[in-house]
Amino acid sequence: MGACVRRGFGHGWGLPSLAQVNRFPAYFDPVWHPATGLIVGHDVVGGVFALNGGDPAAAGRPGAPGQMTYFAPDTLEWEAMEMGYSGWVSWLLSGQLETFYDGLRWPGWREEAAALALPQGISVYPFLWSKEAHADLAATSRRPVPMREVIGVAADFARQMGPSDPGFLGDV
Repeated sequence: MGACVRRGFGHGWGLPSLAQVNRFPAYFDPVWHPATGLIVGHDVVGGVFALNGGDPAAAGRPGAPGQMTYFAPDTLEWEAMEMGYSGWVSWLLSGQLETFYDGLRWPGWREEAAALALPQGISVYPFLWSKEAHADLAATSRRPVPMREVIGVAADFARQMGPSDPGFLGDV
């Protein structure tokens, strides 16, 4: 799981819109729908929150249609969150993120995340899925990089050595 939740998508914040992240067509198309579901959030260390589409198993995601899932950068796997979108929004506001991200926050993480420009994430080395990072996260090297790099590296490693291809993780 990631270190902290990324600020929301949308115009005016310097971030892509939800439509851009999910590659919506430029003009309304009543038959178009996101093939695997809807990407609704990224966290600063490469975690991805997605709302499952109609056939999560075909997309390589756990859970039922309409449930939230999380691509965890420390395991390179999708995890079922066993809640729908409205439950997820309530959960985000409930203060339970501390438990969700337990073990993936280092001393000073809050200051590092606050110092990021909006389109940036935190590159962690050794990578979050490594034994070294799991053993001593505070000893890792971290630096701000474009968010697309953080997510791209996790996706590439998942495809090459992880349990499976994570599929579409959003355009950032």
